[in-house]
Amino acid sequence: MPRSVVITGTSSGIGRASALALQARGFTVFAGVRDPADGEALRTASGGDIVPVRIDVTDGESIATAVAQVQEATGAAGLSGLVNNAGNGAPWPMELVPLEVFRDHLEVNLTGQLAVTQAFLPLIKRARGRIVNVGSEGGRITLPFLGPITVAKHGLVSVTDALRMELRPWGVQVSIVEPGATQSRAPVKLVENGRRAVAELFPARGRADYGATFMHVIEKIASGHERTGSPPEVIARAVVKAMTAPRPRTRYPVGGHAKLLTRLQRVLPDRAMDALFLRMLGLDRASSSASSTTAGV
Repeated sequence: MPRSVVITGTSSGIGRASALALQARGFTVFAGVRDPADGEALRTASGGDIVPVRIDVTDGESIATAVAQVQEATGAAGLSGLVNNAGNGAPWPMELVPLEVFRDHLEVNLTGQLAVTQAFLPLIKRARGRIVNVGSEGGRITLPFLGPITVAKHGLVSVTDALRMELRPWGVQVSIVEPGATQSRAPVKLVENGRRAVAELFPARGRADYGATFMHVIEKIASGHERTGSPPEVIARAVVKAMTAPRPRTRYPVGGHAKLLTRLQRVLPDRAMDALFLRMLGLDRASSSASSTTAGV
């Protein structure tokens, strides 16, 4: 029986690599994009086999239209799989992040994933299909200034766990892929968004309190991703395993240092993890200096 899968966020990176990898394994791939040009580029790269579908995870109307398109194409067979990959994010200190920005992060990276899942679930249940959520090592660890991004990834872990148990009666398997550092445009965007926030959006006091330290951390994280990151194809292989293994694992930490960091998180106390991350980012001395300055005020 032909297998079909919907993947969101396929314009680049992990989503694009996953679409091509699953298409190569014989799946009919419905590739979710917001820009039709990205969809046509992906269709061309696949030799015309991938089907672009416009999906904006924050737009209920676009989701409903995509469901109707997929339902018409799959008919009684239903949908073999859904890969929730869409997402974005910008770094902020938690003290300064505007609440509308914080809400937008949650809408795109968490609420939107659930909206897409709810909409496609009748088709998935019909086929006893699978759901694969693409999270992050940030779903189990948090670095300073990435809180607005990783809070949604933590939430996606919980959504995945709940769905896995709740959908068991219908034979629907639910897994989460947790990429570590990945080679993509994300590190460049992280630095660009950070610089823009400091220059245009931080209040004067925020720039004085956080500016230099904030950019030091963001640039160090970005350079680490560029230096040690895994190609998106490595992450895509985990997505394929989650979608095709006879008994898929519930979690797939993969790429970068994902396995090491998530294991450390399970065994080290919180303050030890804090100290490790602060030392890695060169913030251990900065923290002491800030404390001394505050004490002298």
